[in-house]
Amino acid sequence: MSRFATLRAAFAEGRRRPIRIVGASGQLGYGVPTAAFEAALARDPDMIGCDMGSLDIGPYYLGSGEMAVSRASARRDLRKVLLAARRLDIPLVIGSAGSAGAAPHLDGVLELIREIAAEDGLSFRLASIPADIDREACIAAIEAGGVRSLDGMPELTAETVRGVTHLVAQMGMEAFQRAFEAGADVIVAGRACDTGIFAAMPILLGFPEGLAIHLAKIVECASVCCVPGGRDPILATLDDEGFELESMNPDRAATPSSVAAHSLYEQSDPFSILEPAGRVDLSEVTYAALDARRTRAEGARFVPTDRYCIKLEGAAALGHRSILLAASADPSFIANTDEIAEGLEALVESLVCEGQEKDYRLIFRFYGKDGVRKPVVPHVEPGEIGVVVECLAPTEARATEVLRTAKQYLLHFGFPGRKSTAGNLAFPFTPPEIYAGRVYELTVFHLMDIAAPEEVFPVRVEEV
Repeated sequence: MSRFATLRAAFAEGRRRPIRIVGASGQLGYGVPTAAFEAALARDPDMIGCDMGSLDIGPYYLGSGEMAVSRASARRDLRKVLLAARRLDIPLVIGSAGSAGAAPHLDGVLELIREIAAEDGLSFRLASIPADIDREACIAAIEAGGVRSLDGMPELTAETVRGVTHLVAQMGMEAFQRAFEAGADVIVAGRACDTGIFAAMPILLGFPEGLAIHLAKIVECASVCCVPGGRDPILATLDDEGFELESMNPDRAATPSSVAAHSLYEQSDPFSILEPAGRVDLSEVTYAALDARRTRAEGARFVPTDRYCIKLEGAAALGHRSILLAASADPSFIANTDEIAEGLEALVESLVCEGQEKDYRLIFRFYGKDGVRKPVVPHVEPGEIGVVVECLAPTEARATEVLRTAKQYLLHFGFPGRKSTAGNLAFPFTPPEIYAGRVYELTVFHLMDIAAPEEVFPVRVEEV
């Protein structure tokens, strides 16, 4: 009998106790510190959870279907957590598989898990939950008025939906719960709400939803909520009144202020966690230090909604990118970057667009001056700047052609105060132009109402 089934049976007989959950990694594939992970396993946890993806890394991985981490590093981390979970006979739950959680990401992670199981002689019940959304169903929802924009995105259209390479949605905890009910030992989900990874099992066991989701929102980032923040595994102990947090790295402390501050992570409202089935109200939460390294949180409350909705994510191919890396310490060049960029852009267009429409974009960034943001007043010109010129074009050849032309004329471009016709620009590499691959744009970032989550996120079970 699995740990989940054992706990459920014990709880049904009145033998209720707190449960211990390990947040092993804030993003699986970037390393799980061994000492801290072994310390967590020594505390006899009831579950290991791992978030493996995010949209924070941008639309490229969703669009391309590639993992953000190497296959070797993903395999290393998967093997570590899988062996540990099977050794202790506890559930292993992984969400947003393979970085972006689309079909190629989920399939890649499942392939690695099967490889590891075969090599290490493991056998278990594996559940997988795809997060890909049927495009025609999405279009039907648009036509029925069931799709809404997020964060200033334009209204979603059928053309946009059909133009993305992958279309996924963040599943809630209900999909994970169906996998637990199916007797899964290992659950691997496509794109998912981070909270679902960790909150599904506690809520099935009868723990308060608000507490379980609040706990989940914190531990999905491992020890980031600590001082100093880090990626070491974290241990959460949940009871019916609250939960305790302890980093498994003795050099990190979960303090009331550091844990409370984590409520700002990925949240527009620090007093609310939004979920497909409702929200968690954090306005009455209290944080209390148990000692110098541990904090207890109480008071989170779940408020259900009448309208179940999921967040859609989709990325479309935008073209190809080449970039130019350079630098300058010429004070006259630095003082005239706006004029140089404007003049160079016009010159390049006159050279590469003879007899044809402009089919590319040149983007200039002057780091040290305004590469991150426009300078604030009063402004003092820096002593040197980094220069990044980006070209987006329909093909690799066109992007490289335009950028090489821009490089040559930037190298010798005239500007007020120039004393030398060369030597005003320095290049760290040769060739200074670098092809950076295909470019994807996030074109779907919307909410969609659904009536039956089980139809959108089917659970597949296999014996490994």
